[in-house]
Parts: sequence; structure tokens; C-alpha cells
Amino acid sequence: MSNSMRDLIDGEAELDDEEDDESFDEEAGDRPRRRPNIDDSSEEEEDDEDEEEARKIREGFIVDEDEEDEAEDSDARERRRRKKRRREREEEEQLDEEDLDLIGEAIPEWERKPQPQQTKFKRLKRGHRDDHRPTERRGLAEIFSDEDEEHDDRGYGRPSGRAQADEFDDFIEDDYPEDDEERRHREEDEEVARPKDRGLNIDTTGLDKDALEDMDAIFGNGEDYEWALQLEEEQEHAERTKEDIELQDVFEPSQLKEKLLTDEDNRIRFNDEPERFQLDRKAFKNLQMTSDQFKEEARWISNLMLPSKNLSSELHGPFNKAVGKVLEFFVIDGVEVPYVFQHRRDYLIHAKKMRNPNRRDDPDAPEYTVDAEKLLTQDDLWKVLDLDIRFRSFLEKRNALEQTYDKLKEKTRDDILEEMIRQAQSIEELQDLQDYLNFQYSAELKDLAANDNSAQREIKRAGGRTAQFERIRRSNAYKFVQALGITPDRLAKNILRESSKVTSDDDSRLPDDLADTLVDADFPTGELVINAARQMLAEEMFASPRMRKHFRKNFYGMGIVSCRRTDKGLRKIDEANPYYEVKYLKNMSIADLAVRPELFLKMMKAEEEGLIEIKVSLENDREFRQQLFSDFASENFSELADKWNLERQKVIDLAFDKLVKVIVKGVKDSLRTACQDELLKTCRELYFKRLDQAPYKPKGMVIGTTPRVLTLSNGMGDPNREPVSWVSMDEDGRILEHGTFTNLARDESQREALAELVRRRQPDVIGISGFSADTHRLIKDVEGLVSEKGLVGPEYDDPETNEYRSDLLEVIVINDEVARLYKDSPRAVADHPSLNPMTRYCIALARYMQNPMKEYAALGKDVTSLQIHPYQQYLPQPKLLKHLETAMVDMVNLVGVDINVAMQDANTAHLLPYVAGLGPRKAQLLIKGINKNGGVVTSRDELVGDPERHKLPVLGPRVWNNCASFLFIEYEPTNPESDPLDNTRIHPEDYDLARKVAADALGLDEEDVKAETDENGAGAIVRKLFKDDEQDKVNELILEEYAEQLEREYQQRKRATLETIRAELQVPYEELRKKFESLTVDQVFTMLTGENRDSLCEGMIVAANVRVVKDDFAIVKLDCGIEGRIESHDVSYRHSIKDVLHVGQVVQAKLIDLNRKEFVSKLSMRDEEMRRPFRRHFDHGRDQWDYRKEDEDREELREKDKSTGRAQRVVNHPLFKPFNSTQAEEYLGSQPSGEVVIRPSSKGNDHLAVTWKVADGVFQHVDVLELQKENEFAVGRVLRVGKYTYQDLDELIVDHVKAMAKKVDEIMQSDKFQKGSRNETEKWLTTYMDANPNRSTYAFCIDTKHPGYFFLCFKASRNSRVNAWPVRVIPHAFELMKSQYPDVRALCNGFKLRYQSEMLKQQSGGR
Repeated sequence: MSNSMRDLIDGEAELDDEEDDESFDEEAGDRPRRRPNIDDSSEEEEDDEDEEEARKIREGFIVDEDEEDEAEDSDARERRRRKKRRREREEEEQLDEEDLDLIGEAIPEWERKPQPQQTKFKRLKRGHRDDHRPTERRGLAEIFSDEDEEHDDRGYGRPSGRAQADEFDDFIEDDYPEDDEERRHREEDEEVARPKDRGLNIDTTGLDKDALEDMDAIFGNGEDYEWALQLEEEQEHAERTKEDIELQDVFEPSQLKEKLLTDEDNRIRFNDEPERFQLDRKAFKNLQMTSDQFKEEARWISNLMLPSKNLSSELHGPFNKAVGKVLEFFVIDGVEVPYVFQHRRDYLIHAKKMRNPNRRDDPDAPEYTVDAEKLLTQDDLWKVLDLDIRFRSFLEKRNALEQTYDKLKEKTRDDILEEMIRQAQSIEELQDLQDYLNFQYSAELKDLAANDNSAQREIKRAGGRTAQFERIRRSNAYKFVQALGITPDRLAKNILRESSKVTSDDDSRLPDDLADTLVDADFPTGELVINAARQMLAEEMFASPRMRKHFRKNFYGMGIVSCRRTDKGLRKIDEANPYYEVKYLKNMSIADLAVRPELFLKMMKAEEEGLIEIKVSLENDREFRQQLFSDFASENFSELADKWNLERQKVIDLAFDKLVKVIVKGVKDSLRTACQDELLKTCRELYFKRLDQAPYKPKGMVIGTTPRVLTLSNGMGDPNREPVSWVSMDEDGRILEHGTFTNLARDESQREALAELVRRRQPDVIGISGFSADTHRLIKDVEGLVSEKGLVGPEYDDPETNEYRSDLLEVIVINDEVARLYKDSPRAVADHPSLNPMTRYCIALARYMQNPMKEYAALGKDVTSLQIHPYQQYLPQPKLLKHLETAMVDMVNLVGVDINVAMQDANTAHLLPYVAGLGPRKAQLLIKGINKNGGVVTSRDELVGDPERHKLPVLGPRVWNNCASFLFIEYEPTNPESDPLDNTRIHPEDYDLARKVAADALGLDEEDVKAETDENGAGAIVRKLFKDDEQDKVNELILEEYAEQLEREYQQRKRATLETIRAELQVPYEELRKKFESLTVDQVFTMLTGENRDSLCEGMIVAANVRVVKDDFAIVKLDCGIEGRIESHDVSYRHSIKDVLHVGQVVQAKLIDLNRKEFVSKLSMRDEEMRRPFRRHFDHGRDQWDYRKEDEDREELREKDKSTGRAQRVVNHPLFKPFNSTQAEEYLGSQPSGEVVIRPSSKGNDHLAVTWKVADGVFQHVDVLELQKENEFAVGRVLRVGKYTYQDLDELIVDHVKAMAKKVDEIMQSDKFQKGSRNETEKWLTTYMDANPNRSTYAFCIDTKHPGYFFLCFKASRNSRVNAWPVRVIPHAFELMKSQYPDVRALCNGFKLRYQSEMLKQQSGGR
């Protein structure tokens, strides 16, 4: 590489002087030294920017030829050589027209085959496309041809003068202005125009026939080399086979994974096991469990669940049996939770038969009654399933440990391992035993590892100091260890009272004297001997499994948790920070945290961010230490005993801290997992409540009836000035009309238009929602209009009066959390490409009212974006998604899915992955199979195949068994083949039982039943029950006796199943969800303002924008959009309110009263109110808050503020917030990208800071220098950001921040943009190039470390490395290597031109 080229690459990423002007650290207050790559304008970055990162960014992408050669291995070179030889051979074998004519002249008897008439272009074009046909095998006569002597590395039509540049000759096809078709034609024309090489290879040796025969006799005819040609042909055939186009060749792995099209997905799809079971047990698919282990698992799960069940002691036995039976259903029968809960419910309850005390008074009363106690709920079933996976993990680790020990037993036996491996009940205890094994037998394990590589993989080394302890164990110093007394395991038994106490005996010599007799080459002095012995015994105590068990037991029982803020957390965790709740917490017991799991998760998150330290200690620390020593010390009383006890005390002190450290880490991890499980359970319950809503029920209709809906929304706009979107949807989900209204409050024509729409479409309900507090006014306007115009809903039969009546239309506020996610989603655009986002939003609102469950199901993985719980951000997203999915699975299987509707309606089809036995992969398979069978399902049985009807199997027997009863088929009385039981929750396995119940209800004997079924089929009895409308007769049956008979004669527990049959025969698939839930006042307030009782409450000081000023009051508007009123006496007693306030002014005021129902508030600006700070109330117990430390920190911060001269500043602008950088990021975190906060700057009163959200988790802090200030606190008349100047804040926001936000949105909407980190983008490029080795590509990704920058990552060829250039976003443009481009298209083309220019420079420099 030339020096000029290297200089160019090294300097490509540097910022020019003008860029550097605006890049200075906002927090530190001084300008950082110039950096050669890019500058992060965040005030959170330190001055000493990571230069290593800068070096990586400014590295060029051009690789020297030498580097390329080093990157290619010998196999790749050999592969290219073979391909080149094949191409050249193919060219020689392709004869052109002139060659064929020459052959005809030389050999008159040879005759050319006639060719079909084609245009020359088409013939040549076809030849180009046939280049990949199999190569004709060479004859033996050609084996010694000299085709390889003129070896040329050039491709077709490429000049030999180009070296490295040839690799990049076709780098990155032009995106603009050519399209794919034009590019293809161009490539074909170039291929056709390539020069032809040699034609027929004519013998020019000049030898006659006799001479050739002599040569053959001497050298042979080449048949000896037949094997070489055969091998080459086989290799070429293998390469062609590999080149067969598959999905992996067309799509990158991430796309296949997203679309569930990988090989693993296909295995799951076609394997006849429930999909969720396959995914959960994927890691343990090779684990084989014995019957004893299966019973052990049942006991293990029961012991973990029993403490939280609060069952009486007499139910413990039945509970254990229920858990074992449920495990049998899961593991052996392969059925999922909904199936067990619906069809095996008898095994989840404990039924006790008791004499009926009422029989004395009522002779007709039954003699016995059944007292049923519920043992396992549906939540418990999911818990059992989760614990099953955990036990498998536990068992796998225990098996590995046992295998290692079994190999060790051939040389030695260990009583501790023999006893405790089988006693272990947790992963922690297994890890203790593993650490003990590694420490105690490190030398033996090394020997095993040397002989068995597989064993080496199993060994988990406890640390790198094992060699040192092995040296002590082999030396005389170990005799001193033995002289110290009992072993650590014996000591632990003493403490745990597991056997009679054994005390330590004292050696007859003093410790120093004994040590002097034990010196050797390893430890030449007595002092070294004693130190080595102390370390050894302390390490043995540390590694003792029983000792760890003792410590762990005490920490769980007597542990207390306290928090101590770090230096970083001192200022960052202020009173507005969510972590302030834990900043000074202390003395929290494990039991306290168990009931408030979110508190500990918040602690752990704050510790991860370096803001606090969590300290776990023992409440009885002193007594615990003393007990440990007393059980270890000698009971003798003498100076000798005191000396030895002193040594023992030193050993305990050494071991204690090490044990505490490892136990505390385990306790924190276990407590975090337990708190996560508890919070996940709460999230599941809350989500289940949202799903447990039937469609909005019109008056007079049965629950489950789908309503006709009219929805309206003003979005973010003012309903009196901006359009209000609306959608009318019928009961089938069809959009009848949509449009907009304006000013429904005052425009009579618009009000009449809405009234006319209601009369024309006759909706059952009007739903309203929006994004701002102004929506509350729209609600009031519509309610007033309905009342004024007398708009009523459809007539219904009033059961009280037995007359038809109609009521005023109900106007309700709809929960819009799903609609907000839907309106701009790709799904919404695909569903309604011609509609605007607000209309799509109204459509989603209407669908939500018609079936909330379907709308939630359609979210898929995006469901974690919903705010289910205020602390869900502290949960792992995969775990949260899994728990939310279990709630959806429960609800979908409770409601059921009409399979034929799902085949026609995409919204209903979203429910299929949640049906028992199915999942997203098997749901795809189900739909595809039904379509192959004609697209309609007429019976449940045909899903497993029906040869008589020529129906292919769609599902395997086991999956079908899971899902059959949850996929229903609407009963058609006119169709004799339609079975009414297919429209019920009754499983096909119980159809005979249901038909028996129907026959008994109709009073039919066996002969009647046989005659009816012989004539009309197996479903005739139930059809007759429905046809005669005599379903109520099933209530007259006494099912208890029938259930007893089934259990006695067939060992089938069917009591609950019979009740289900009774219910389903009366009302098939009855709606079991609760009524549609109206939002509470607090929920409406939070939805429209974004504020809850924690973020906005009385006593807070808030910013208020003055809208109206009268003589005795002022009207203001808070940031959340609600109006406030300030009375004159709440402003000042000495001045008129008009002298203090004026329209447009932003003031700080204290919130005195907040009416969440009416969206109004009262505020005060009196000095005495403003001086009284707001203190948030935290719910903590006595002696659980460090008030002294809190006061000390306040004073320390006050002193620091005095020394730096910082003062709170207020700016008259609606976007101004009194935030620091962390608070600004937290505030903007839930806002859309491009939102802005203006805030005080830490650099002083001549600076402001502007924080804006670049993307999720990425915020840029812009420093604004104020010039020409009237006074210290006024905003400067000139605002400078680097080289840009503005006249006021509004101009700066629009022309600088919003302009950059527009550019960010433009590049992120580009098809060249990749979501994810730079590493993920580089991985994508690599996999893309692997799948498309003949192409080159590039992509943009966001630079999260430097807000406002993007990486342009590119890969020139398959063997070149991925490189990245920084792209900077500036107002109205992008900047790449000091050149500005107005849009993404120009940026892409500029990048290509720059690349080509550098390639030419490199080529010329290389010559």
C-alpha cells in the first residue's frame, strides 16, 4: 500500500476543525483534546475518550494483497484453481461457428447437426445461462494436454494488469438509478461480449501413425490415470451438488430463524410432540430418566411447592400423588397444561365422600355428598412444568458428577461424596460437591483427564491454586493440619447436630514446637509450616459441602440486606431517581424481600449500574462466629490448649470471610431468581386479567355476542381544531365507513354528521381513546352530543318489564395499549396500506372492543412492550415473554378456536400457536395441511387423516390428542355428517361417554340407541337431543353414581369430565370470560397523560405554562396536558397577579390539588409553599432506613454545590425541565425518538444542555453556548452549537435537533439499515457473504457509544474483513469523511464513488 493511500485511510475518519468546535464535554466544563475519529457530545463521557475505539473506527477497509493471501487457506486456493481449470476446459470444448466450419472442410463425411432458428441474441443469452451445466469429462487422450501451462488467474474478459482491484471489480452494485432487470441485462451483455479462447485442440506434433503407436507402447495410452479423472469428476460433482440452491443460499440465517425455516424448526414442526415441550426440553432431549428418578422428581417438586400451598396435613399425601400424576401426564402421555386442566381435572382435586346431614330432614336428599378440595390450580400446573425442567437440569448435573466420582472410585472412596451426592436437593449443593471434588482430588482428576479427554471436559476447576494445596497435602505441613483437631466435615456435623459431638484434641507439644519438627524442603521454617497449615485447613473448611450447607442455611434464615450508595450514586440517585427507594435501605430480612420482590430486583439493577453496593450479612453474626469456634475448640483448660485454640481461631477467621463471600453470592443469585419468579407470576396474573374479557356486551344480548362499534380518536391533536378520526365496524369485523370530524364541540354541522352516522350504522357502543389529555374533552363532547341528540342503541327485550326498549348509547374509554403498537406496525400497513395511522388506530380500538384476546395474540413477541407491571423492566425479557405466553395459552384454550374461521380470518389465525400441542411452527403446518385437504375441516377426526374422504393427515396423533377439543367446528343441523360434539369442549376420547349421557337424558334404551345410530350414524343421539331441544334434561341425571361406576369398573376418574359434558350439551362452548372491563379513573388518567400517582401527586413542584391571566386567577397548563388554576392569593400577597404572571410564561408551582377524574388541578406559587420540599413516602419498616447517612449526604451535596456555584435555573420554555442528564434520559426513555428536553447545564449559567432521543437507549446531549445575555439567568439572544448559530430556542430545536432527528429517521428507514449492534451487523454481513459469495454488500447500523453517529459497515469480498466508516448526522445532511450528502441515496452513491476512487489510487500506487 502506498504512503499516500495509508495516509488517506488513517485520516479518513478525522473530524475537521469546525466539527471539533462543537464537540466538547458538557459535564466537565472544558474542551477535550482533539480526537482523530469521532466525538461523543454526551456530557456523560469523560475527557479521556477511549482512543482504542477511535483507532478501530478510523481503520481503513482496504486490505493489502499480502493480507488477502494470508487470509485464504490452502483449501480455498485449491478450490479456485480447480474451478479455473474447469472454466478453461469448458471454453475449449465450446466450439464456435468458424471451428465447426473448419472441421467440415477437413472431414467431408462429417455433417453438422441442424440448429433451431433463433436470433443471435437469444442463442448467446441461453449459452450464458447454461454455463453451470455439468462439465463433459475429458477423454484419456487429453489427459496430458497443456491447458494448464498457460495458467492465468484472470476471470473472463478481465485485463491482466489489475491485481487486487479485480477482487472488488463488481463491488456493490449500484442501487441508483439502475434496477435489478437493467443490471441483469448489462451483466448478460458483458458475458456475451467476452473474447473467445481457443477452439478445437488440433494435433500439431507432426508425428506419423507408427511413431504415435511406438510412443503409446513406451508411455502407455493413459488408462493408468483413469482413476485421477474419475476422482476429479467426483469432486466436481460434489461441488455442483453443494451449489444446489436451497433456502440457506437465498436467505441469511437470521431471516430463516425469524421465519422459523431452519432445519431445527422443521424437526420441531414434523416431530409428533407438543411444540412447547420440544423447545423447553431441547437441552435435555438425550436425558433418560429411570422410574426411581421419576418418583424422586415428584417428591422433589412436591417438597418445593407444599410450603406455599397452605394445605392441611391430611392433604399432603393426596397432594404428592397429584403432583406425581400430573408429571405422568406431562412426561409419559405428552399432554400440555390446558389438556390436563380441562380433561384430567379429577386428578387435581381430592374428593371425599361424606354422609349427607340433611337426609334426616329430607328423605329425598342424596345419602352421601362429596367434599372436594382443590389441590392444584392451573397456575400450579405451569409451576410443575417449570420445575420439571429445573429438575432435569439438576439431574443432568448430578449424573455428570456421579460419573466423575464413579471413575474416581476405582482408586479411592470418599464417604462425604457417597453420602451427600444422593442427599443433594439443589444446584447449589451439587456445585458445593463439585468444588469439593475438584479441591480434594485435583491430582487424581488430572490423571483421569490425561487418560480420558471426555472427563476433562466434565471437570470444573475450582481455582488455579490447587497445585499449591497439593504441595501442602504431600508435605509434612499436613501433619500440622491434622494436629489442629477435627476435620471440617466433622466440625460441620457438630454444628448441625447430625451426630454426637466430637471435640478436638490438643497435641502434647506447643504449636511452634510441633511446627519446627515438621520442616522440610517445601516449608523450611516453622513459621512457613504454620502458615501453610492454616491456609490448608481454611481452604478445606471453605470447600467442605457440609460447612457451606450450614452457612447457607443460616444466611437464608438470619440474613439481612443493606444498601450503601457508591460515590457515583451519591449525586446520580437524587430524590427523583427511581433508585432512591433503595439508596438508604438497611436491615431488610430475606422474608421482608420475599413479599416485596421488586425491591430486591431494583437493588440488583442499581448495583449493576455501579450506583449502590448490596451487603448481605448475618443478623446474629457474633453469636454465629462464637458457635463455630466453640464447636471447633478444645475443651481442655491449659496454656497448651489456649495456644492450640488460638490457632484454631485464626483458621476460622481465614475461612469465615471466604465462606461468606461465596455464600453471599449464591444467596443473592437465588434471591434474585426467587424475586423474579414472584414478579413473573404477578405479571402473568395481571396479563391474564386483561385477556379474561369477553367482547363488549350489547344490552339485551348474551355475553360473547360481538358488538357493532363506532370508534373515535383525536390522537395528539386538539379536538376543537384538528381532525378527529373515526371508524365504523360491523359485528363481522368489516370496516363499513371511516372518516374525520372537526370541532364536535361547536360545529353544529359536524355534530349532526356524527348523529346521522349513528342513526345510519346503529352501533352498539361508541369507543374513544387518544394520546393526550385533550382526549378527555372529546369524551365530554361526544357524551353531551349523545344526550342532546338522543342517540340510542338497538332495541332489546327488558326482562324486568318484558317490553322492548332502547337506551342512550354508551360512550366508553378504550384501553389503547394494543392500538398504539398496531397503528404504525408493518402488520397494520399490510392490512390497510391506503389508510393513515390514526384510522388504523381506530380500527385497532374497534377490534379490541370486539375481542381483546385476539388483539393481544396478534402482538406476538411485542407483547413485552406492554406495561403490564411497573417493575417489569427488572425482569429478563425471555422469561417475561414465556410467562405472558402461558397466560395466553390458558385463555385461548378456555375460549377455543373455530378452526374454519381461523382458516379464513388472519386475526383468528393468530390464536392457533397458543392452542395446546401447537406453536407457531405447528400452526403453520396445520394451516398448510388443511389447505391441501381443501381448506375446510368438517370433523375433528379428519385432522389425523380420513382415507374414505381422501383427507391426508395434518397432525400427528399425540399433537392431535392435545389440541382436538380446543379446535371446534360449528355444528350444521342440515349436514348429516356434522357432529354436534365437534362444537363442544368435550374431547373425542369422551364422545362415547357424552353420547351415553345424551341417551340417558332422552330415556333411550340400548335397542333405541342402536336403531338410531344404525340409521343416522354415531352422532345421531346428540343430534336428536339438540333437534328436540331437550338439552335441559341432562340436569335431571345423577352423575355421581355414573362416575363411581366408571372408577370402580374401568379405573377412570371422570367426575369433573361428566360435569363438563353436562354443561357442554346444554350450551356448547359457552363464553366463560368475564365481562368487558371498563377502565378506572386512574387508568384513564395514566393512559391519556402518562402520569401515575408516583410521578404526579399533590405536593410536587411542577412546571406550568401560563395560558390565561385574569384579575383574580390564572389558567395554566402542565406538561402532561391537564389544566391548572392559580388563584391570585396563591401567587403573592404584595403584588397583583398580572404583575407576576403573563401569557406564555413558564413558572414553577406547587401542586395543591389534583382531580384525576376531571383532569384539572390547583396550584400555588407562594414562597412558603415553594420552600417546603416534596418528600416521597417510602414504605419501609422501623430501623430499615439510614436517616443519618441520608442527612450526611444531603449536607455533602449542599457543600459541593456551594463550592461549584451551581444554582437551579428555570427557563421560560415548554420543553425545559429541571433535570440532570440521567433524569433526562429516564424521562425520554418512554417517549418516541426525536423528543427533546432542554435542561440546565453543569457548565454554568452561560450554557444550556439539550438532550434528545436518537433511538431506544441512545440519547445525545447537545451543549448550547449562550451569547449576548441580558442577565445571568436570561436566555442568550444568540445560541451557538459548534459552528451553527440560532436566534432562539425554538429555532434551535426545529433547525438543529428536529432536522437531525429527521435524518436519523431517514437512515433508519433505509433498507440498508440493520437493527442491532455493530457486532451483529458485521455478523449479518459475514453470513450474507457466505450465502452470496459472488456479491458484496454494506449496511448502516447505529453507533450506540457515540450518539448522532452511524457505522457504514461493508465487506468487499467473502475473504476480506468487515470494515466500518463513521457517518455523522448533522442538520439536514449526513457527513462521511468530511463530505456532506443531503440524503441516504446520495450518501450511498458517495460512498461507492469514494471507494472506487480509492481503489484506483491504490492500483496506481501499487504499480
